[in-house]
Amino acid sequence: MTSHHSRNAVFAAAGIKLAIFSVISLLTTGLLVVIMGNIGLGAGKTYDAIFTNASMLEKGDDVRVAGVSVGEVKKVEHYERAMAKVTFRIDADIELTTASTAEIRFLNLVGDRYMALEQGSQASQADILDEGDTIPVQQTKPSLDLTVLFNGFKPLFQALTPDQVNELSMNLVQVLQGEGGTVRGLLEHTASLTTALADRDQLIGEVVTNLSETLDTVNRRHEQLSTLVIELKDWMKDLATDRKTIGGSLDNISDLTVTVADLLRRGRPLLKRDIAALHDLAKLLNDPDQRSEIVDLLDRMPEVMSDQIRTGTYGSWYQYYVCGASVRLNLPVLGEIPIIDQIESQFSHFEFQSKAPRCQDR
Repeated sequence: MTSHHSRNAVFAAAGIKLAIFSVISLLTTGLLVVIMGNIGLGAGKTYDAIFTNASMLEKGDDVRVAGVSVGEVKKVEHYERAMAKVTFRIDADIELTTASTAEIRFLNLVGDRYMALEQGSQASQADILDEGDTIPVQQTKPSLDLTVLFNGFKPLFQALTPDQVNELSMNLVQVLQGEGGTVRGLLEHTASLTTALADRDQLIGEVVTNLSETLDTVNRRHEQLSTLVIELKDWMKDLATDRKTIGGSLDNISDLTVTVADLLRRGRPLLKRDIAALHDLAKLLNDPDQRSEIVDLLDRMPEVMSDQIRTGTYGSWYQYYVCGASVRLNLPVLGEIPIIDQIESQFSHFEFQSKAPRCQDR
């Protein structure tokens, strides 16, 4: 009996501990949901605001007054084709008037936005807005396109170091967030950057001068440039017309490449032997005895060629004109016959030379 009561007590204690843990977990989870989701537990009021552009503003984004979060954006929707309607909820103790203004500002460099509310220039003379009223488009300002802004600073960024670019960008974002204290720092940095650019005025002047000379050259040759562009256009047009022929020729070029490669592969051994034989021929011609004969042949070659050209000037045949002749006869030995000896002495050797003018220049 005692054991049964002790077990019941243990179960009861465990149940109580589990219940306490569950309640604490639920309260903690709910608190986190309220904090992370920016959910207001108190009474609040809902208003509308019309913007020409509400890009990147989303449901759940903060609504701030003087930098303090007082509510959240409930809905962003299209309005009258060219505008955006933002529905937001703020704390009940925040009063908006007919002079209140709304502005979408950058929250960080990533591109997140929040909506800022201000009293306006004539808040003391304005009427209080009722819940559900709308801030007109004349009293709202859309967020600035940061990409366009940074593109405007692009020439400046190109002349700066990465650290200077990051610092200037951060100051720009802080200014866009409405933190007026950073305007002075932004101006100081801009002044220092302007000074740095002024130190490079000589380089910038040289670039501008060179660019002017380049533009002057282009201006003087504008007719040639126009002709070049027109001819290039015609050439591209002709290429487009012959694109099928050009495409078909690529296959033939591929086949030709294969054929040439095969020809080189087959002719390589023959070419190798020819080079080896040429080496032997060059070695033979370089021999001193052969070299003297080659020199003598080359010395006589102009005269021989001149004679050959003169001989062939009458047509496609050669005519030879005998300017002189020398004849020597060797008669057979017939014994000691006096008349034979006399004939041999008279006619065994004789020669003649022509007196014609063409033979006188030899």
